[in-house]
Amino acid sequence: MVGVIKRVMERYKTVKSVVRELATVGCVIKSQTFLLLLRIYWRGRMYEMVFETIEQMGAYGFTPNTFVRNVIIDVSFKIGRGDLAFKSLKETQVPNFLTFNIVLCNLCKFNDLFHIGDVLRMMLRWGYHPKVETFEMLLNCFCKMGNIVEAHQVLGLMITLGLSMSVNVWSMLIHGFCRLQRLDVAGKLLEKMVETGSSPNIVTYTTLIRGFLKSHMVGDAFNVLSIMESKGDAPDLVLCNVLIDSLTKVGRYDDAIDVFVGMRSRKLSPDSYTFCSLLSAICSSRRFSLFPKLVCGHDIEADLLVCNSLLSYFCKSGFPALAVKFYKVMLDRGFTADKYTFVGLLNGLCKARRVDQAVDVYHGIVMNYPGQDAHIHTVLIDGLIKVRKFDRAIGIFKKVVAERYALDVVAYAVTIRGLFMGGRTEEACSLYRQMKEVGLTPNEYTYNVMVSGFVKERDLNMVNLMLQEMIEAKVRLSYNTVLRLSKFLCRSYHLISVIDLWIEMRNLGLISAEVMHELLPDEVVEGVKGDDGHITFSDAYSETDLHVETSGSEDFCDVAASIG
Repeated sequence: MVGVIKRVMERYKTVKSVVRELATVGCVIKSQTFLLLLRIYWRGRMYEMVFETIEQMGAYGFTPNTFVRNVIIDVSFKIGRGDLAFKSLKETQVPNFLTFNIVLCNLCKFNDLFHIGDVLRMMLRWGYHPKVETFEMLLNCFCKMGNIVEAHQVLGLMITLGLSMSVNVWSMLIHGFCRLQRLDVAGKLLEKMVETGSSPNIVTYTTLIRGFLKSHMVGDAFNVLSIMESKGDAPDLVLCNVLIDSLTKVGRYDDAIDVFVGMRSRKLSPDSYTFCSLLSAICSSRRFSLFPKLVCGHDIEADLLVCNSLLSYFCKSGFPALAVKFYKVMLDRGFTADKYTFVGLLNGLCKARRVDQAVDVYHGIVMNYPGQDAHIHTVLIDGLIKVRKFDRAIGIFKKVVAERYALDVVAYAVTIRGLFMGGRTEEACSLYRQMKEVGLTPNEYTYNVMVSGFVKERDLNMVNLMLQEMIEAKVRLSYNTVLRLSKFLCRSYHLISVIDLWIEMRNLGLISAEVMHELLPDEVVEGVKGDDGHITFSDAYSETDLHVETSGSEDFCDVAASIG
């Protein structure tokens, strides 16, 4: 019927015209006529026609009943008009079970936890009880969003109504506590589940194993896996993918590779996710020669994710020429490169010191794929700096500015770092000021780059100024920056003012107390001067390079380039 009505609408365009034509051929226009049209438009997702049908119903003097109100509520949610849906709910004089079920289903899709409770209470007041499937949907929504208290309330209501807990309900609760990293509770729930006679399924075990591995509790994860296998349940493809990916992320590369090898004996065919996770394990462990042996005989359908992983593999394994060749093959085969493709290729070429090739590829990207975000430019600049091609990196940055391409605070910070490393301190200061003038606020990485740069130049006054700025901005000193400062200050005869700032930063929580006590004697940490104004600091770093470590900033392009 939907197909027929669509062809009718192509001819008559409006509901009004359709109704008029029906009357012309002798059809008596009754409420059932509109209800039938409404049902077809609703099922056919012809939402504009739904509202037009309701309008025509009013024109013919028909009052919308509960079914019509239910349709209005559902369609309103589907077109993003929650306000209209709630208005219709309030105007429904005699709501039925479907009224509330439709509202709850849509609210769960939107993760609207605030209104779910109100609608559920309204439903109960009208004497309607949700079905088991609806309760499971509510539990899944609350657990997914980490609202365990509300999930417990829903669970309590289920028990009060005499509904039994299904395997799905147990699995959802375990998933919720895993998301909150309450693995102790999640493990006890599994035990309780078995005690009550409910048998965990592969989804339950997978959820708990993923939770343990995410929290680096590898032993507990393997214990759960052993329990699962002892009960006759073999890992499926999803669990194998979870194991390979999660074990790689916690550095258990051999175990991850063993899982992949074991898939053949289990008659499991790897998919693109398996393949990418395996490549991640191989690249992270730098055991590149294993890859051809492991994948020999496997037929894996290539998608963009797989291609990006292979591109990263070629770059990291020391075959940048193959990476460029493979990139061209990707384009010839019809793949549309994305930013991960570009990041992996540029990063790999720079690491292989194929600077000219990297710059040529970059120019091709910005020419053929306009509108790239700041990250693409930053990846090349950072890659050039890491191989100490400072002039090329700064030249690229200046061209990006001249072309008015998008730049963010990370791009500026990386370039400032390159200027300091290249001994161009005045330009670094100028670029720092320029960054603030264009409305970009320095972040933690930027401040630490500036402090480390002035430490390298032994400019005590500028170190003082930057520390004062960091205090005003409430930005933390990174651990490595603190180490550099300690080495610098032990050679300075004018360090008391800096020590005062340092202690103020400690008091504000901008330097951890542990770091202070590691580097400074207790009397200095408490603000007492050492003998003749000199302090002996921990000799914990080398001054041969300017290197700032801040929660992922140093290797941001490596992270972006890694797939799976």
